Amino acid sequence: MTLAAGNTAGFLYPGYSAEDEFPRMEKMLNEAGADVRLPLVHTDIGTDAHRVDALLEMGSVARLAAKTGEVKEHGAQAVVWACTSGSFVFGWEGAHQQVRDLSRVAGLPASSTSFAFAHAVRHIGAGRVAIAATYPEDVAELFAVFLRAAGTEVTGMRGSGIITAAEVGTWSREQVLELARAGDDPSADAVLLPDTALHTAEWLTDLEQELGKPVLTANQVTAWEGLRLLGRTETCPRLGTLFGGH
Repeated sequence: MTLAAGNTAGFLYPGYSAEDEFPRMEKMLNEAGADVRLPLVHTDIGTDAHRVDALLEMGSVARLAAKTGEVKEHGAQAVVWACTSGSFVFGWEGAHQQVRDLSRVAGLPASSTSFAFAHAVRHIGAGRVAIAATYPEDVAELFAVFLRAAGTEVTGMRGSGIITAAEVGTWSREQVLELARAGDDPSADAVLLPDTALHTAEWLTDLEQELGKPVLTANQVTAWEGLRLLGRTETCPRLGTLFGGH
């Protein structure tokens, strides 16, 4: 995860669900005074299912490597695997190896959404977090295990039992707010929504106002991680506490 200089972070995104979040966040950041590019390339996901076997295949080096050339064609100076479940499912050590392999194949600094969450939690100073996940409980628990390995206390964890990213991508603002409310824990310093298939970028300020605490969401932390790899710290209050909001 060596840092690079530049203004273009590339993202490998599994399939099609909430990929429109990235151009939206790029626009929001640049309207706030940044000069950044967040190009995205779709990977082949195989089976769209929040099942351990399907997620391991989705995040395999072969599937990621097949698209790294396209990311570099966009001028990316760093690359992030924009998938939470397809990274933490490998475990703490396995997720590190996944990122090392991605960096080696791409010839760029690399990370993943799971590490983005770990770094973002530390950045905002949240010692205790609650997880509000779209996933089935067994998959959500693997995310909790990953965060604990990163040194974060997980005070609560809620899974929603949703199997496909395609379904998650259709969720409305009210459904996202309800997910966050249901997964919150009074003792948590922040609430984490870990699915990159979930639309949240336009509703981050609503989420934080609703819960009265920082909310970290998958696409938000992924964009932040890409910029972090470039050595950039951007301020965009519309993207929540993580980007200098309230």
